[in-house]
Amino acid sequence: MNSDNTTNKYKNENVQQIKTKIKMKNVIITSFILALVLSSCADKQQAPVAAAPLLPVLAIQNSSAVTDAEYPASIQGTVDVEIRPQVSGNLDRVLVDEGAYVNKGQTLFKINERPFREQLNNALASLHAYEAALINAQLEVDKLTPLVQNKVVSDYQLKTAKASQKIAAANIEQARAMVESAKINLGYTNVTAPVSGYIGRLPKKQGSLVSASDIEPLTKLSDVHEVFVYFSLGETDFIKFKSQYAGNTIGDKIKNLPPVTLVLADNSAYGKSGKIDMVDGQFDKNTGAITLRATFPNANGTLRSGNTGKIRLGIEHGDAILVPQSATIEMQDKVFVFTLGKDNKVNKMPITIIGKSGTNYLIGDGVKSGDQIVLSGIDKLQEGQVIQPQKATGEVAQIINKK
Repeated sequence: MNSDNTTNKYKNENVQQIKTKIKMKNVIITSFILALVLSSCADKQQAPVAAAPLLPVLAIQNSSAVTDAEYPASIQGTVDVEIRPQVSGNLDRVLVDEGAYVNKGQTLFKINERPFREQLNNALASLHAYEAALINAQLEVDKLTPLVQNKVVSDYQLKTAKASQKIAAANIEQARAMVESAKINLGYTNVTAPVSGYIGRLPKKQGSLVSASDIEPLTKLSDVHEVFVYFSLGETDFIKFKSQYAGNTIGDKIKNLPPVTLVLADNSAYGKSGKIDMVDGQFDKNTGAITLRATFPNANGTLRSGNTGKIRLGIEHGDAILVPQSATIEMQDKVFVFTLGKDNKVNKMPITIIGKSGTNYLIGDGVKSGDQIVLSGIDKLQEGQVIQPQKATGEVAQIINKK
């Protein structure tokens, strides 16, 4: 009995020791986990909070501005003339090359003149014959006049002689006209330049048969020391255009128009300014537009007839809201700015652009005078993000806008 009691007592002591060890391990593990949690919390508390970005902000103010409007335009020389033959014949010589510059009066083509010289010779021969007939008629009148006075012959013969004299004089006048006509036709065999300018294509070559009735001209000649640039304004644009400048009549307004710029096909600006000098008298009923003409100097021949481009007009706005292009961001065909709201939070605001003035947009809707917009660093901004606003002067805004 005593042996059994001793054994049970020993077993109970071992069980108690094991339980005590397990409790100690649990305490150690719990303490370790707690230490880790506390350490993690301490690290989180010590992590620095990201500072709000410092960004320049500008208060929008109404101001005057000039926006650019561009209109498609076509260019023509001050004189664009077709060179056509005035008489029919073989083209003996072509004395110019395509694209060459020629002076007024310079010979361009030579048509075979032999048939026309023979016509002139025939006309001269007829003139000489009629002159001889006039002399003969005058002699007859001189012979009959004293005979009639002495009543040797009747006055009927004298009247007949005088009638023949008048017929001879009339024939001379007709012959002289034929001579002049033959001289003109002979002169037409020498085709000259009516103005100074540049030669176009030469579809007719030496030896070709040419005629005044040909559909295609011998060539085209353009005087482009100045060029006319034609463009059109719609009815609404024309009303704005007229109301912008002083003057009671269109002629008065034209005098007050500022110079205009020609934008070439490669989007570069032509080096010389032009002047609007003509407004068409009627609107085109098919297009609802009216044509205007601007004249540009072209001493170097840079522009040619048939060129295309755009006329750039400056339109003044007396009470405009301007926003730098660099302060805008485009997304899904819409343009936005970031405005500064309460608690320095930014709001993403869509805007409506109605024009462009230099590097600024002219705003029609979306922001108003007094609103503050973020000038730069907007690529990474989010709606509702807090920033540290830094007020920017107009000069600072210009510097940022040029970057």
